[in-house]
Amino acid sequence: MFLLLFFVLLIQFFTHWIFEPLASFLEYILEIRFFPFVALIGLVFLFSARNIKQN
Repeated sequence: MFLLLFFVLLIQFFTHWIFEPLASFLEYILEIRFFPFVALIGLVFLFSARNIKQN
């Protein structure tokens, strides 16, 4: 039982260690003050000419 608990805590530690910087970065980028810029880039990418099939 303690061995299982040790492995679970070890997995949680490494998961937090690996994904916490990524989550922090995404939280910074997706803050409400940066949302218009992110949305504008997304709309430009969505409606860009290279994504539209030309006849």
